[in-house]
Amino acid sequence: MAIDYKNNPAVANFVEYLKIPSVQPNVNYDECVNFLKKQAKQLDLLFKVYELVPKKPIVVLTWPGKKPSMKSILLNSHMDVVPVFEESWTYPPFSGHVDKEGKIYARGSQDMKCVGIQYIEAVRKLKQQGVTLKRTLHLSFVPDEEIGGVDGMEKFVHTAEFKALNVDFALDEGMANPDEEFIVFYGERSIWQIHVHCLGQPGHASLLFPNTAGEKLRYIINKFMGLRDEQKKILDNNPKLTIGDVTSVNLTQIRGGVQSNVIPEKLTVVFDCRLAVTVNHEEFENRIKQWCKEAGDGVSYEFEQKNPAVECTKVDDTNPFWKAFKSAADEMQLKLECRIFPGGTDSRYVREVGIPAIGFSPMNHTPVLLHDHDEFLGADVFLKGIDIYVKLITAVANV
Repeated sequence: MAIDYKNNPAVANFVEYLKIPSVQPNVNYDECVNFLKKQAKQLDLLFKVYELVPKKPIVVLTWPGKKPSMKSILLNSHMDVVPVFEESWTYPPFSGHVDKEGKIYARGSQDMKCVGIQYIEAVRKLKQQGVTLKRTLHLSFVPDEEIGGVDGMEKFVHTAEFKALNVDFALDEGMANPDEEFIVFYGERSIWQIHVHCLGQPGHASLLFPNTAGEKLRYIINKFMGLRDEQKKILDNNPKLTIGDVTSVNLTQIRGGVQSNVIPEKLTVVFDCRLAVTVNHEEFENRIKQWCKEAGDGVSYEFEQKNPAVECTKVDDTNPFWKAFKSAADEMQLKLECRIFPGGTDSRYVREVGIPAIGFSPMNHTPVLLHDHDEFLGADVFLKGIDIYVKLITAVANV
């Protein structure tokens, strides 16, 4: 017999949040703020909005702990979602449609409105059980994570307001996994987006001039793509490695030229590189400098994005929060697999200011559909995730 998920209050709350089209670009966050204000009121949580950039609110719901002098726990999620190609969806992407099998279809169902609601529903359960935690909990809902978090978490962590939250440990998003394990992310690769400009001799395309932009461009492309081949080989030859363990290199843009019969004076190529946590940043940049020098005169590079090296969160007994997280997971018989996150999340900004952070979304037996058409999450997985958070939050907040 099919379970009636539609009338489950936690699922209904999730669907209500999913129906808010907080889609990039130019998001209007007003509906999200109003929705979260209502949640805070229902749960008797403190409600605060910080607006570091106009129209880009950071919402924080706070549940004071028994020992307010102790440092707090941050449960972070982002309110924005990526764009949709509506014609490719089976159900409208902001309808929160629940099908017969209990699959909840919507943009943000995996990335990551699910986690934001699971935090809220876990707090609701704890309060209903009459539990009070030792440490204060802050539930943060931030803007613009999907476009790099520049006006959200990146700015927020450097403010006096954030410092006043007195955070000791943070939880943030992870990813779904089609298999049995729950993936835990303890670090992120550094994103480097590099524009290489090649200047050369222009002229008529019927001639064979020396020193052309095209020759220099070819040299640069060969070097970057050679590195890509090396890293791909390392990944392919070791089944224990995942994409987060190697440096990824991809050519994403080529620009230049005026018309077919004119040799251009400038060509630009753009590479997106995600540096493995083991890479020495200075050595990597020196390698790029050397390639530009070897390519010829007039070859230079600049960064669109250049993340610093950020220390990974310890997943061993030296980290009391990890110990608590892991023992709670063991008690629930959850199989955990620790990895480096393949993309970028707001965790990197939290770790950058010295706060340990774990990326975790309790979604096993679930296909990875973030940013994809027909993104969905099973209602059973969603509800089980709430119970998982009840145990995890209790464990880390009582350290």
